[in-house]
Amino acid sequence: MEENDIKGWQRVLLLVLPYLFFVGIFQFVGMVVSGQETSVAEVGIQEETTLQRIIVAAFGLMGFLLLISLFMKYVDKKSFLDLGLYFKNNGKDILFGVLAGLLIMGMGYGLLILFGQLEFKEMNFIGIEFLLTLVLYTIVSFSEEILLRGYILRNFMESMNNFLALLLSAILFSIMHSANPNISWIGFVNLFLAGIIMGLPYIYTQSLWFPIAFHFSWNFFQSLFGFNVSGMNSYSLIEFSFSERNIINGGDFGFEGSLLSILLQISLIFTLYFTYRQSKQKNNLTKIVN
Repeated sequence: MEENDIKGWQRVLLLVLPYLFFVGIFQFVGMVVSGQETSVAEVGIQEETTLQRIIVAAFGLMGFLLLISLFMKYVDKKSFLDLGLYFKNNGKDILFGVLAGLLIMGMGYGLLILFGQLEFKEMNFIGIEFLLTLVLYTIVSFSEEILLRGYILRNFMESMNNFLALLLSAILFSIMHSANPNISWIGFVNLFLAGIIMGLPYIYTQSLWFPIAFHFSWNFFQSLFGFNVSGMNSYSLIEFSFSERNIINGGDFGFEGSLLSILLQISLIFTLYFTYRQSKQKNNLTKIVN
């Protein structure tokens, strides 16, 4: 493989403007195709439907994958799969990621009900919305994880200490969501911690499957349990009302805006750290013995 004399952090900087321009064009096309551009022009700003969000996200993903493929080939001089998308022996990471997201959201919802922060109203199962929400957050998780962990974190790791790279990538993850509706400093901290959770296994495995699975699970189950997702309203299987909107329950930003989310995420970070560090030590010992 050809040697690359462009430093990792420089490759990240090189991506910024092409990403904003290229992905922006594809997302605009997605808006036109979904009818958003027309509806905004005719009747003012309207809330997006789930299908419209899927179309825009899918066009953005197509543009991003095309761009990142070009960068991996001509700038990074590596295979696209080197982002961390190898399929071999990743079933446990996928299952672990899905269960971790479900566990946090289930515990969060249950504790907030127990503390009187939320009041259950009804179940609202709409089959098509359930499936569309699943598709939407699958697209979102692939898009953001390939960018933040697969490209940015991986390149930062080539330029600096792994844990410094992890911190910087988590900060960027928070900043990318800083314009979301109803965000607060607690929401920003929660997004930072989520960035740590999704990046920590990557620095040990260089695999994207846990980050993608956890990101999907976090968003999908947060939505199903009735919370906004990073300030964005979406389909909810469970409908509830707030006793009051506060920093305990997250209010209009969603569970990510709550102090309880901070506590649960910190607990998961320690669990992931000791789990993946121990796993890597066992693998290294096995290689030495063999």
